[in-house]
Amino acid sequence: MSELPPQGFPPTLPPAGGMPSPEEKNWAVFAHLAALSGYLVPFGWIVGPLVIYLIKKELMPFAAGEAKSALNFQITMAIAAVICIPLILVCIGIPLLILIALFDLVFIIVAAVRASDGMPYKYPIAFPFIR
Repeated sequence: MSELPPQGFPPTLPPAGGMPSPEEKNWAVFAHLAALSGYLVPFGWIVGPLVIYLIKKELMPFAAGEAKSALNFQITMAIAAVICIPLILVCIGIPLLILIALFDLVFIIVAAVRASDGMPYKYPIAFPFIR
């Protein structure tokens, strides 16, 4: 008889073979997709990945790493958007904000797909604010 963790407690170590469990993959996908809440809720793009990171950092290293990656990317995109706000006065800010939003949306989706495959994703532009 194999030893299974008690009900309600996810395994703390990744399964043999190095692939994250399906539950851990799901949490990693949620971490990336939680950033989309920023399009509906103020600061949702930071709160979503941050909550998942804080909840899962001890139990699921893959999900926590992906949440941290998503959080760093969203902070970077927020800084880029803040820089564009004064540029609205010279008529280039609005097109840049639209490009940033599209860039953000595309890479959130790409990262979520990669996380669903169990592969860690490194965003192309993300400063490591959270280590």
